Amino acid sequence: TALMAAIAERMASDGGAGLFPDYGHLRPGIGDTLQALRRHNHEDVLANPGEADLTSHVDFAALAAVVRAHGLDAHLSTQGDFLLGMGILERAGQLGADAGQAARDRISNAVERLAGPQAMGELFKVLAVMPRGISVRPFATAD
Repeated sequence: TALMAAIAERMASDGGAGLFPDYGHLRPGIGDTLQALRRHNHEDVLANPGEADLTSHVDFAALAAVVRAHGLDAHLSTQGDFLLGMGILERAGQLGADAGQAARDRISNAVERLAGPQAMGELFKVLAVMPRGISVRPFATAD
């Protein structure tokens, strides 16, 4: 929250906007936020020190509150909804229009991985920060 406060303070005084995607949750909740990943699998964070990647889920609601306290708008979304709103399906269709079946399958798999509900589309969240009253795609109003 301290880092987001510094970023929001700078945006409020100097202008600008920001887009912050990461693992996380849109609403505060109970559960483990610190996780260990080793060889693409979850494991106990203390099981193999130095051999696993540690990650933590971002509390996007807390970051949005910090942003709003600095007079900025904060828009929250899942990565899937964000990418769908930005036109990922239309872009994938354009890329695959003149491609062979193998290329279309790769494009389809990539879209599913990035935006699908069983993949990064729900796991990743997006926080968009911008000056108050600005309406941009895919966010119509502040959440």
